[in-house]
Amino acid sequence: MTKFKETPLSIALREGKVEDLNELASRGKAIDLTHANLRGADLRYANLRKADLRGAYCHSADLRGVDLSEALLEGASIHLARVSGAYFPPNVPADEIHLSMDLGTRIRCR
Repeated sequence: MTKFKETPLSIALREGKVEDLNELASRGKAIDLTHANLRGADLRYANLRKADLRGAYCHSADLRGVDLSEALLEGASIHLARVSGAYFPPNVPADEIHLSMDLGTRIRCR
């Protein structure tokens, strides 16, 4: 079984508190959410443009309208996530997004 990192930031995001993340991002700080458990998190207003989400578990997360254009998504899972209007990086093929959403596979980047 995969072990997820529980950090104050990942816990806050699952509780709907995106202010801490957005503050870090606005100061140019690295957003490290590698192997984070973000199951069911409402991330619609989170600044994840350059976030490191490698190996993150985003099952049922709400990513509608989120800019992930420069995010690192290798190994992330977005099973049953809501992604309408989300902007994915060019190195993530559409079929990988569909496989991860529908079947829970981990995203493979080009």
